[in-house]
Amino acid sequence: MFLPLFLKNCRFSLSAHLTLNSQVCRRAGHPAKKAHSVSCPLSCHRTTHFVHFRATPRAAPPVSFRSNGRTPCFQISPKTTLPLHPGPVLAQRGQLFHTSAPVRALPAPLVWLLLKPLQKITAIILGRSIRKWWVALPANRRQLMRELVRQRRWHLAAGAGVAMVIVALLLLTHLDESPITGRTRLLVFSRENFMELAELTSEAVVERVVQHLAQRNKDIPEVSEVSWSIHVVQSPNINAFVLPNGKVFIFTGMLDAVADVHQLTIVLGHEMAHALLGHSAEQASLSHVVDLLSLILLTAIWAVCPRDSLALLGQWVQGKLSQLMFSRPFSRKLEAEADQVGLQLAAKACADVRAGPVFWQQMEIRDQLTGEPTFPEWLSTHPSHRNRFAQLDRLIP
Repeated sequence: MFLPLFLKNCRFSLSAHLTLNSQVCRRAGHPAKKAHSVSCPLSCHRTTHFVHFRATPRAAPPVSFRSNGRTPCFQISPKTTLPLHPGPVLAQRGQLFHTSAPVRALPAPLVWLLLKPLQKITAIILGRSIRKWWVALPANRRQLMRELVRQRRWHLAAGAGVAMVIVALLLLTHLDESPITGRTRLLVFSRENFMELAELTSEAVVERVVQHLAQRNKDIPEVSEVSWSIHVVQSPNINAFVLPNGKVFIFTGMLDAVADVHQLTIVLGHEMAHALLGHSAEQASLSHVVDLLSLILLTAIWAVCPRDSLALLGQWVQGKLSQLMFSRPFSRKLEAEADQVGLQLAAKACADVRAGPVFWQQMEIRDQLTGEPTFPEWLSTHPSHRNRFAQLDRLIP
């Protein structure tokens, strides 16, 4: 049992000098003919699926592991000088050591939802079999049933008592108190189980919306050529973003902020618009050109300023002015364009486009109620909620 625990607990790179001798094997119940004291520098790191052992560049005798239950036994072959090579499986003397891939268990409510139809089918089949059995009995079947119940009444009573005890234990061990009202309730599934089920459900819903958007806009080559996928991130931030390869990331805070599937469709359409319009490449290109032009001004600053401190201050001012005059206005322009194209994508997917301006109006009200600090639009990379609401409202007709 020692080796799996050692592998499981190995989470980061470490180095250990193991001094192995015959005493360890004697404690484990394995006789040792000759004591060997060997220093074997090893490093261990954990990946997603396997634990790899790496030997130092110099040759080291291979190590084999045994266990008689509790005490491990380490044996080193002094005759073999092959080093340990990195890989997903460590093989020595025909033995394979590896860790299994992590398996995510299904949440209890999901298992219950899957088993519920099977329970109904089983009940239907059982009831139908009982009906056929009852019809096949002779005419005096009622008399026969009464005699059978009288003969086995103690067995039936014991079975009913066991069933009542099981139900009572279920009720007593799964009673819970409501957080607000204090009402005693039966809670078979924990809140954590249903939170995990909600995450799976929300990811499935978002995935369906993205695929629906892609299907309804497949006439656009930039949409049909991309393999769209969705990734839900557990975070309270109200945010979403997309990568150029079609991977859409949406935070659970955004899922809480949208009121319905129409608002969600418009938000996802906005993110898809960024990818199909190639905004990432466009913004990177502008940033590169601005940086090249800034080099002339930066050289002039360091040439004119008499002291390095003034040159550093001038460089900082030059960077801020570059952001305020070029980077952030251009970013706001791209966001406005994505709003427009995203609204068109959502309209082709039969979403209620009126939900777009309503969403940004809700966001403005939310910021006011929560006391979120508001900055002037010219300091931000995105248009203000009010301007986005006004723009989408103009585009709806």
